Amino acid sequence: MINSSTGSGPRGAVRAMLTTLLRPSADHTPLLARSPRPWIRHLPYVLVVASIASLLPSGINVMANDYGLNGGLAGALAVAQTAPLLLAVSRPLAAWWMIGSTDLLAALLVLTTGSGTGGPWPWIPTSLVGYLFLMVPLSLREPRRTLVAVWLVTAGAGTALSVAGIGSRYTGDNTILAVALTGAVLVLGGALRESAEARRLLKQQEQISEVERERRTLLEERARIARELHDVVAHHMSVIAVQAASAPYRIEGVPADAAEEFGTIADAARESLAEMRRLLGVLRSEESTAEKTPQPGVGQLAQLVETVGRAGVPAELTVDEGLAERVPQAVGLSVYRIVQEALANVVRHAPGARTWVSLSADGPELRLTVVNAPPPQRTESLEASVEGTGQGLVGMRERVRLVDGRLDTGPLPDGGFKVAAVLPLDLPLETPA
Repeated sequence: MINSSTGSGPRGAVRAMLTTLLRPSADHTPLLARSPRPWIRHLPYVLVVASIASLLPSGINVMANDYGLNGGLAGALAVAQTAPLLLAVSRPLAAWWMIGSTDLLAALLVLTTGSGTGGPWPWIPTSLVGYLFLMVPLSLREPRRTLVAVWLVTAGAGTALSVAGIGSRYTGDNTILAVALTGAVLVLGGALRESAEARRLLKQQEQISEVERERRTLLEERARIARELHDVVAHHMSVIAVQAASAPYRIEGVPADAAEEFGTIADAARESLAEMRRLLGVLRSEESTAEKTPQPGVGQLAQLVETVGRAGVPAELTVDEGLAERVPQAVGLSVYRIVQEALANVVRHAPGARTWVSLSADGPELRLTVVNAPPPQRTESLEASVEGTGQGLVGMRERVRLVDGRLDTGPLPDGGFKVAAVLPLDLPLETPA
């Protein structure tokens, strides 16, 4: 059993190497075909045609004159050594089998039937140049194990031919040179291919991470909105429960059936509140005690603007008279969060820039605008020292979408930035407390 295992070792290695050489890369896309520039996509074919135009006549001349082969045979071998280079642009391993076999056949024919005496052996110079040219697309397309197998076959075939030519009229052995040059081209090309593949995978991973980051930001903002909506809805549900439970005592002469109906409404409101609190427990962590405080609205914008002013951003707030009382609580919360994020962006990205916040009513719509001027010259960014909500424009859009509004953001011609939102003043099923 041991002898069988030992004997199968070399055979297994040879079988694995042959399997590698018989299984080319599944990608048959021509080299540089994915480039956005047309001239780069056509460059491999231009180089191949130029190489064939150079190597074909020179190969015929060298094999016929320097190595003494028949002219017709030299022409056929030269064509077989150069024409497959066109295939190498998309299927370099198949081209290697064709060109490598032809190079081997040419060396054997030169050794057995040639009459020349001055050429190097066993690699015909034009054959070696074409072979090295083939190694470039091969190394850029095939994996490392295939390149190692190609190099080993090249070294083995060259060594065998060199030994077979001992004592012949050819004394200039170029086997070592051919093996060294082939290995160098394969190593350099393989390194370039692996480096490009690593950059592609890194870029792909960065794109995936960016998508996941945006998705996580959106989910975090939605969870935060859900927590805040609990406080908004809970207020109205509490009012309904209290009013329904106290109606039989506040209103004289309430029939028994009506009193029972009021009690049912109060019980349903209390049950809804209990369900909301249970759901909120899943969304709100134990440490988020700050989020249990009353949610801000339009009335707190002045305090927010004043806080930003202390951070070095001169901001002005303009609110139509009596507008704060007309804004529904859910809309007021969205307004506060949008202004908060917009001012935080000014502090981070344009510290010291003058900012204007305006809130006005236009019929059934509420118009919110936050505009900042360009930052002063030579002002150091506070990006590293100021922490925002971390939601950015994604959070703003989610806030606006929550109340079925519209958002418009973008830079201004003078270098400033604008955030404009249109929100409804009347939400469906919204009743004042």
